Amino acid sequence: MIEDLGSIFQPGCTSDIRLLASGPRTGLGELLLPENEPGSSIMPGKVNPTQTEAMTMICAQVMANDVAVGLGGAAGQLEMNVAKPLIIHNLMQSLALLSDGCTNFRRFLVEGTEPDHRRIAAHVERSLMLVTALAPAIGYDRAAALAHHAATHDLTLREAARVLGVMEGDEFDRLVDPARMV
Repeated sequence: MIEDLGSIFQPGCTSDIRLLASGPRTGLGELLLPENEPGSSIMPGKVNPTQTEAMTMICAQVMANDVAVGLGGAAGQLEMNVAKPLIIHNLMQSLALLSDGCTNFRRFLVEGTEPDHRRIAAHVERSLMLVTALAPAIGYDRAAALAHHAATHDLTLREAARVLGVMEGDEFDRLVDPARMV
């Protein structure tokens, strides 16, 4: 049972939230976390992702408890197992940690987290992957050259298409619809 829970609550899952919320002006910054504990020990004014950090530590402890439960289970002979108190203690601790951790994670992080629509829109507008929508219309080689030019000259694909004379903005907007590409 704990092994199944461990696969759901892996530290990597909370790392995704932490990465998506990294900022405020550098990093991805696509998620706005609730300001439960504003301030940082090294950067005044930053909002630390304390709930993701807490959940990461909870997951590490639950995985360690699972190792102890496995070792305790292996300690028995015949129908006797002197490690039952160890097994029960670690199982109960894991259940309590996960229960409290999930409640706090939901209450202090999930319920108040909002997408930063402006930041996400800016990332989408500057994304070079949008060029895949142009390849059928202008060909792979021209699409690759367009993406390369945009990257080299710090332009959006729309700007690069206009500069290189590949197409005008209206045609670009008709062909490149990120919502349709999802």
